[in-house]
Amino acid sequence: MTYLSVNLNRVALLRNSRNIGIPNVVKAAKLVLDAGAYGITVHPRPDGRHIRRSDVDDLAQLLRQHYPQAEYNIEGNPLEPLFMEIVCGVKPNQCTLVPDLPNQATSDHGWDLEQDSDRLIPIIQQLKENGIRVSLFMDAAPAVMAQARRIGADRVELYTEPYAAIFRQGHSDAVLPRYVDAAKAALEQGLGINAGHDLNLENLGKFCELVPGVLEVSIGHALIAEALEMGLPSTVKAYLAILSHIES
Repeated sequence: MTYLSVNLNRVALLRNSRNIGIPNVVKAAKLVLDAGAYGITVHPRPDGRHIRRSDVDDLAQLLRQHYPQAEYNIEGNPLEPLFMEIVCGVKPNQCTLVPDLPNQATSDHGWDLEQDSDRLIPIIQQLKENGIRVSLFMDAAPAVMAQARRIGADRVELYTEPYAAIFRQGHSDAVLPRYVDAAKAALEQGLGINAGHDLNLENLGKFCELVPGVLEVSIGHALIAEALEMGLPSTVKAYLAILSHIES
């Protein structure tokens, strides 16, 4: 089945609004992993507005000591100061490279490989030398998958906000073929497929049912919002129930 990685950024964002240490990011990680999540995702940014460097280290220690089977995915822009130092210091299972700018509220587009390939090649090589799997955050464009493979990526993470936006309008069939074609192109190149951004309990099932080969979904904002009503462990289990019913 498709694996669930829970993004903990929103937990850290709430914590940072008060200087009293709650909610606790490490405790949240324990809750989601004990509920069955495959792994956790964090996206440290230079301004530390949610996940901080200390969180990255604390979570790495938690996984090493208590959840060695869990996957650790760190995402972010490798061109930002200190990002590569943080990632190579921690050596997570996977690093997802995202082309967001420091002032962006959230990621909103994939890499332009015509423009960025030369800069990404040595970064990808450095990550692989540290034993880290590399995923590139990409728009659902079939034509770019061959280039993603050529520059050394192991996986691509399909940017799913356009799908989520159309789904809310009741017209997801208008955009899903693009994701299907992009996934097929990635698979033909030997790339693994991840997906993320605005996936939730309502739209996840249809996406994973129709888009082939999705290995992992990274979900944060919606999952944390849903957990305010359902509780964190129950929400994780609801996602896992959806994913367990998707035929491979």
